[in-house]
Amino acid sequence: MASNRPAPEFSYPSNDEFGPDQETWEEWNPTEESVRPVRGRHRVARQRGGLARSSTVLGVGVIAAVGAGGIATAQGGKPAVHISMPDLPGLSSVKDSLPEATSLPGVGALISDDSGSDTATASAAPLTTVGNGTSDAGEALRTRILAQAETQQDAADASAQQAAQDAAAKKAAEEAAAKQDAAEKKEAAAKKKAEEEAKKKAEAERLAELAKSYKLPVASYTVTGTFGQPGAMWSSGYHTGLDFAASTGTPIYAIHSGTVTEAGWAGAYGYRTIITLDDGTELWFCHQSSLNVSAGQKVSTGDVIGRVGATGNVTGPHLHLEVHPGGDATGIDPAAWLRGKGLTP
Repeated sequence: MASNRPAPEFSYPSNDEFGPDQETWEEWNPTEESVRPVRGRHRVARQRGGLARSSTVLGVGVIAAVGAGGIATAQGGKPAVHISMPDLPGLSSVKDSLPEATSLPGVGALISDDSGSDTATASAAPLTTVGNGTSDAGEALRTRILAQAETQQDAADASAQQAAQDAAAKKAAEEAAAKQDAAEKKEAAAKKKAEEEAKKKAEAERLAELAKSYKLPVASYTVTGTFGQPGAMWSSGYHTGLDFAASTGTPIYAIHSGTVTEAGWAGAYGYRTIITLDDGTELWFCHQSSLNVSAGQKVSTGDVIGRVGATGNVTGPHLHLEVHPGGDATGIDPAAWLRGKGLTP
C-alpha cells in the first residue's frame, strides 16, 4: 500500500490577522479539575468519513496502535501504513506547553512504564494474545467436565461395589440360613430317631418285664390254624382262635394269673377251661383231654390247668386258644394279644 501524500503547506494566521476585536491565544495549563470527565452521556461530534477532532482521542488511538505490536504484520504480513503529520506553525509551542501524558489523571495509568503492573502488561500485550482468555476458559471447562465425569464414574463404581457387597452378603446369609436349616432338620431327624429308639427300647423293656408274668400255653407246639382263617369246618365260617398242635397229654399252662370262671364240657369245644384276668379279659382253653382246675380257683402264671387232647369238633390233638376282652362273645386275634404281652407264638 502506498503511503499518504504529504499535506500541503499551510500558514496559520497570527493573532493580528484576526483583527483587534478577535480574542488572542493564551497558554492552557490543564489541571485535575479541568480534565476530569463529566458524568453522564456525551455526544461526540463526528465529521463525515473521519475521526473526531479531539486531540485526546487521537493520542489514545496512537497509543493503542503502538501497543498492538505490529498488528498489520499479523494480518497476512502486509506492511504497516506510514502516517505523516504536517508541521503546523505554532504547533511546537503548543506541544511544549502541554503537560506530560503520564501526569494526566486517568491517562497516566494507560501508558505507565511500570512493568510490574498488571494493567500495563495487559495494555502493552500484543493483540495476538487476546485469545488466551478463551483458551484458559475452555481448559477450565474441560477440566470441570473431566472432574464431573470422574466423580460420576467414582459414584458408579462405588454403587456397583456396594451392590456386589450386598449381593455377596445376601448370598452368604442365604447359605448360612440354608446350612442352619439343614442342621436343624438333621438334628430334628436325629432327635426323632433317638426318641423312637428310646421308645422301642422302653417298650421292649416293658414287654420283657411283662413277659415275666406271662407264659405261652404250650412249651412244644406247631401253629396249625390262625385267627380269621376261612373254612367250612367252623360254624362261623372262619377260625375264631389260634391252634397249637401238640401230642395228647402235653401240659397246658396258665398264661397269666387270674380266676377260673369255668372248667368242664363245652360241646364243639370239648373240655374247656376259662380263666378271667384282673382286667376282665377271658382266656378260653379248648379240646383238652383232662382238666386240672375247677371253677372259682385262683391260678398263677405257669400253673398247669390241663392236658392237650382231641375232644369236641377236631381233626387231631391240639390246643384251641381264644381271647375275649371284657368277656365279649366276639374274640380277637390271640397271636396279636400274646405279642402285646411280650410273647411270640
